[in-house]
Amino acid sequence: MLEFAGIVVLGIFAQWFAWKSKIPAILPLILIGLAVGPFSTLFIENGSKLIEPVWNGTEGLFPGERLFNFVSLAISIILFEGGLTLKKEEILNVGPSIVKLITLGAAVTFFGGGLAAHYIFNLSWQISFLFSALIIVTGPTVIAPILRNIPLKKNIAAVLKWEGILIDPIGALVAVLVFEFIIVGEGYNYTKDALIEFGKIIIIGASIGFTAAYGLFYSIKHKLIPHYLLNVITLAWVLAIFVLSDLFAHESGLLAVVIMGMVLGNMKVKELKDILYFKESLSILLISILFILLAANINIKDLLLIYNWKTLALFGIVILVLRPISVFLSTSHSDLKRNEKIFISWVGPRGIVAASIASLFGLKLVMIGEPGAELITPLVFMIVLGTVLLNATTARFVAKITRVFLDSSNGILIIGASNFARLMAMYLKKNNRRVVLVDSNVSNIEQAKLLGLDAFEGDVYSDELVENVELNDIGFLLALTGSPTVNQNVLDKYKTSFGEQGAFRLISSEEMKQHTTIKPEKGLFCSTEDFINLSEVVRDYPFMNEVSLTSEEHFQKLFKKLQSEKFAIPLFLKDNKDVIHLIPSITESYKIEKGNELVYLGKTIV
Repeated sequence: MLEFAGIVVLGIFAQWFAWKSKIPAILPLILIGLAVGPFSTLFIENGSKLIEPVWNGTEGLFPGERLFNFVSLAISIILFEGGLTLKKEEILNVGPSIVKLITLGAAVTFFGGGLAAHYIFNLSWQISFLFSALIIVTGPTVIAPILRNIPLKKNIAAVLKWEGILIDPIGALVAVLVFEFIIVGEGYNYTKDALIEFGKIIIIGASIGFTAAYGLFYSIKHKLIPHYLLNVITLAWVLAIFVLSDLFAHESGLLAVVIMGMVLGNMKVKELKDILYFKESLSILLISILFILLAANINIKDLLLIYNWKTLALFGIVILVLRPISVFLSTSHSDLKRNEKIFISWVGPRGIVAASIASLFGLKLVMIGEPGAELITPLVFMIVLGTVLLNATTARFVAKITRVFLDSSNGILIIGASNFARLMAMYLKKNNRRVVLVDSNVSNIEQAKLLGLDAFEGDVYSDELVENVELNDIGFLLALTGSPTVNQNVLDKYKTSFGEQGAFRLISSEEMKQHTTIKPEKGLFCSTEDFINLSEVVRDYPFMNEVSLTSEEHFQKLFKKLQSEKFAIPLFLKDNKDVIHLIPSITESYKIEKGNELVYLGKTIV
């Protein structure tokens, strides 16, 4: 009981530490597991571990096959959650470079990694290609923390982000298929019967996965499941399908849950977000427990097997040869420049799916006596730890030397996608400013996308904005919703993340009635217009006007005139280099020059 409670406490502490230090959680989890497992034998007198998952096969926290069973059930939940995140429309919309990375790039890693493992470690072809299948996966949970504090161009961040998201379930599926092939071959010696048995596993796993997804979808759609039981019934359904599929075809359970997640994730289920949120929370707990357990289960003798030059050679080939080849081949006809391709080639940390499935398959193959299987877990853990450590410590430096590091963040994040926000965003975009609109109103977001604007549905009360690596180049934050409470919350929560150059909000109707001297410092547009006024002006006069200025005095005169008008609102200043400046962000040191332009919204006055 003490050991299990300790694992949970240490696991959650590792997650908190990773959040606080902004590193991938997998790093402290594996290090803690190694510390309380194999490394602890070096300073405990009798050579035992502080935490022993399995000891002599019959003792420990999970004696016999119980560790394997626990890991199998836990990973079925993790893979189902990963499958839910794979959206076919996202694959169609991400662009050809990312599609090539998760297909052609994955193939380069698969075949190249398999050849390297076979010839360097003299592993069987089966084990070699299982290893290469496992290291295909990068994963968003390791990419995001590394990139979150590096201001990059959107195209670079988008490639790395979507590669991690999309290749997660695809890599898991490839690894599962290779594992199934190995298991079948053990019983049929890779004959015609083996292929038939392999086909049976694929057909049964896929069929049960599809059927289970539609069964759950039907139950949700027809309100057969009350909302308060939705998450726990989904959890029970995943475990039931995993076990049921295994009963029909041994080892087909993982394939079934991956397929079920992929199919369900691409159905129009409005409750999907609730299911995904619950599964993410559960996955965090399971991952925290799993990686400490699995790392602790490794023995010193397993680590000594890879403590040689061969490991370094294999690591070098995976990172310095296969990754660059896959990136340059996949992006050969893209708009990415050479320095951008070099940076993407450098950042490719392996993640949670790779390590967890490696441990599961390693356990199973060792149990059935597959030659070389004892190397699977330590080798994959070495790739995971090595890539995460390397990228976490050097990504910022490499970004600077490859000149993809943005010295200043000038993108603009607008919370609220109303008519006014869309009109303003279109003007800014035409003037070469990157603008992102976020709104919880689906209709507003759809209209913004129809206008060609970068917009997505989001909840400002969650942490999804901060975790979005595609927003790393944002320096201005504008809160333009109709709710003063939401606008103030946006500034309080996100001004340090997205307001490097300035964070501003609309004033409320109550503030507008107050005396000028007590208007909020961060109020937008001279602190004289609330959401209602702006909406009325856009409704009647949806125009952006520009007036060329001749001097500081000319600007002050026009500014006062516009303030006195009911249907004209000053918004920006455009300097002689066509750079847009928000009026509230202009300091006393800014000098108005001849040729600058005052930009205002509404009725043409001057």
